[in-house]
Amino acid sequence: MNSGNAVEIFLNEARDLLEQLEAALLDLEARPDDAELINTTFRALHTLKGSGGMFGPPDMAAFAHKLEDAFERVRRGEAPLTPALVGVLLAATDQIRRLLFEPAPALAARSAELVEALQAAVGGEASGTPAAVPAAAAMPQAPAASRFAITLRLPANALLFGTNPLALLDELRALGEAEVEALTDAVPELTVLAPTELHLAWRITLSTDQGLGAIEDVFIFVDEPGAVAIEALGTAEAAPALAPESVEPVAVAAPPAAKAEPARAEAKSQAQPEASVRVSASRLDTLLDQVGELVIAQARLTALTHQRHDPVLTAVVEEIERISADLRDSAMDMRMLPIDSLFSRYRRVVRDLSSDLGKEIDLVLSGEDTELDKTVLDRLGDPLVHIIRNSIDHGIEMQDRRLAAGKSKRGTLRLSARQSGTEVIITIEDDGAGLNRERILDKARAAGIVADGVTPPNREIDELIFHPGLSTAAAVSNLSGRGVGMDVVRRTIGELHGSIEIATEPGRGTRFTLRLPLTLAIIDGLLVRVGETKCILPLANVEECVELAAIECRTSSGRNFVDIRNTIVPIFHMDAIFGTASAEDGIVVVADTDTGRVGVVVDQVVGQHQTVIKPLSPLHRATPGLAGATILGDGSVALILDINTLVRQAGAARADRLAA
Repeated sequence: MNSGNAVEIFLNEARDLLEQLEAALLDLEARPDDAELINTTFRALHTLKGSGGMFGPPDMAAFAHKLEDAFERVRRGEAPLTPALVGVLLAATDQIRRLLFEPAPALAARSAELVEALQAAVGGEASGTPAAVPAAAAMPQAPAASRFAITLRLPANALLFGTNPLALLDELRALGEAEVEALTDAVPELTVLAPTELHLAWRITLSTDQGLGAIEDVFIFVDEPGAVAIEALGTAEAAPALAPESVEPVAVAAPPAAKAEPARAEAKSQAQPEASVRVSASRLDTLLDQVGELVIAQARLTALTHQRHDPVLTAVVEEIERISADLRDSAMDMRMLPIDSLFSRYRRVVRDLSSDLGKEIDLVLSGEDTELDKTVLDRLGDPLVHIIRNSIDHGIEMQDRRLAAGKSKRGTLRLSARQSGTEVIITIEDDGAGLNRERILDKARAAGIVADGVTPPNREIDELIFHPGLSTAAAVSNLSGRGVGMDVVRRTIGELHGSIEIATEPGRGTRFTLRLPLTLAIIDGLLVRVGETKCILPLANVEECVELAAIECRTSSGRNFVDIRNTIVPIFHMDAIFGTASAEDGIVVVADTDTGRVGVVVDQVVGQHQTVIKPLSPLHRATPGLAGATILGDGSVALILDINTLVRQAGAARADRLAA
């Protein structure tokens, strides 16, 4: 294995381990007695220490080693898991991340501070010995030294997966007096020896007062059947010195592994676990681009086939359509990730901000299994952080104000996601004081954004918080006061072809609603014609198509309705939006939107179309109601319509007409 590749694999795995470690610590803060969470935390620290010793910076491995030693006291019940200890461990997690990805000599002082704070939090000094070494008083069941014969025979590919056999031997030596013999019977001749494979084995005679459990902890991550064999030889006083060659390897591993092995073998015979492969995002982007070009070429081929009327060619083209659709879906699925990978980061953000501000806040997550395109997910991180910081800093009140308002002392911040057609809707809602419209308006007038004496509608006042440079903070702090952040949120959401809405109620809280496209690549669409313009409606929103002449139309309060099977459906005409001549007869495309079922009147429905989403030009990108464009089989361009935005615009325009 190339050393550069090994380091890259280690860094990727370290990122995952750090996220797992942080999540486990946050859960432990609420459930400090959860043994499974404690073991998960210990395993993450142990793996970081072991892999870091081989591929990571030495100072990171040493720092992780001391963390593991201190947490071992918690795992053995010698130190309580207090909120202060969790705080230090979270700070230590950040330090490991810095030591891995931004190493600097100045970090050594911070590491020493954290180790000292950790020693104080666990009520003892981290000795620097391996984590498998407990204090002698912690093992009253084995007060006298016992002798064990241990045979360690790892698989040939153990080094490739980060296992360090020398570190295992060092941990055994730290348990007591150890005699180690290297077994060379499996070492091949030099001409055929593979330097990346492990051919050595070891036989260890160990005298220790720590007991069998401490030895098993050393091999906690060695789960290959038969790799470790342990035999108890009695106490040191009763047993004479045993020559290394008299120790026979034991066929079974430690008792827990021996009991689990038959079940494991049976499970393997029934079903193999699903394997996963790490693929760089750039390769996925390239694959999706190529699939998009294939879909466009397939659309051109389909258009040519319709002109030739050749049944043999038509059959081949239909098969190609099916294959390209399956390939498109597979490529899209590779890029879809659960939004939980994003939501889980904000648990730490909320914890740290509430602690800094002296507020008590509960974060409630829902819809974490909702999937979103990786490109959208990556760019969504910063906007959500800004909104969450804004809700915690400006929205949720201090405890005394909440109690005076008749609220609970602890504030609540809700973060949820759900899929609606081709959109993912994310809401961030707090139960704070709501937006202070008077203060926002005063700040806007002082900044010259709103003229003196002018009072815009409440909806426009709420939108002012997205104006660059506007802040309602009384003073500049680490969290707010500079007038940047919320304008970045709107700009980023717009670049993702999404939208953001605000709903606030004084004294009750504020809700931000983000609407984002499920993907920025390929969708199934319904090709329609409005005048001479061809448009695409996302097929996921479409329910049915009905001829306008075949249904009854009604008008009420300036709004048009149709009666479809005794159900009233509001409609709006696309020719009025596009400014084209209206046809006498049209087709009503009934679509499911956020506000309910809506009928969109178009001149013609052409048919279903695999739509490769292309970005609009800078001049048209800000046009509301357009989600992008696509290339048709004849080379022409069709606009992709955003039904939800068009419906909201139509409703706002109608409300303005009624108000006028």
